[in-house]
Amino acid sequence: MLKINPKKCPQDHRCPAIKVCPVGAISQEGFGLPVIDNEKCIECLKCTNFCPKKAIENL
Repeated sequence: MLKINPKKCPQDHRCPAIKVCPVGAISQEGFGLPVIDNEKCIECLKCTNFCPKKAIENL
């Protein structure tokens, strides 16, 4: 299960990891904390490797 760590995510821009998710499991309202839909997520870990702040964690 993947989760966004709010302490690492700056939440001041559009999440760049959204565009690398092959199944569209990451969404974001404005510049708020991104949300991962774990029912859609296939745990390919592309987002965790891509996130420049390492805010997406594999639990």
